[in-house]
Amino acid sequence: MYFEAEIKGRKYKVDVIETKGAWKVSLQPEGKNWNHYEISKTDFQTAEEYISFLFEGQSYLVDVIGQDTEYTVFTRNSFRTIKIFNDEMLLHRSLKKGGGLGGGQDLRAGMPGKIIEIFVKPGDVVKEGKSLLIMEAMKMENEMRAARDVKIKEICIKQGDSVESGAVLIKFEEVES
Repeated sequence: MYFEAEIKGRKYKVDVIETKGAWKVSLQPEGKNWNHYEISKTDFQTAEEYISFLFEGQSYLVDVIGQDTEYTVFTRNSFRTIKIFNDEMLLHRSLKKGGGLGGGQDLRAGMPGKIIEIFVKPGDVVKEGKSLLIMEAMKMENEMRAARDVKIKEICIKQGDSVESGAVLIKFEEVES
């Protein structure tokens, strides 16, 4: 299971793989290398709504309360607020913000997907909020719209293309007044 987390303004990528005898946890602080850990299932217990486990010779009792993206974790006599984003939440967040996806001089894929339909062509002047294309990602069709008024400079993909996260889909130029 892959997700991203944020605690006290610091962002982390987290990948957890469950094997027969352990959980393999990989953690990457933003801008740093991955760290890999293993938590043995023999050192793990559940009690009521808490979990307890041994890790590197230390005992941890953990309780987690929350919903959506906001969670409060109680461990080692303190509370920590953590925001957690899974792939679907990351996609929706990236589609909602203009920034890297449509606020600059191009529209980029927020995650891997397949181009289902393209509604514009080079030379089109597109008003803010107008549909540009539909991309399927996470088994959902996502409509991508113009973040501002733009002129379509170049279409870098075609219907049916599979694209990687960050791929340039459409290039824009400023609309002449």
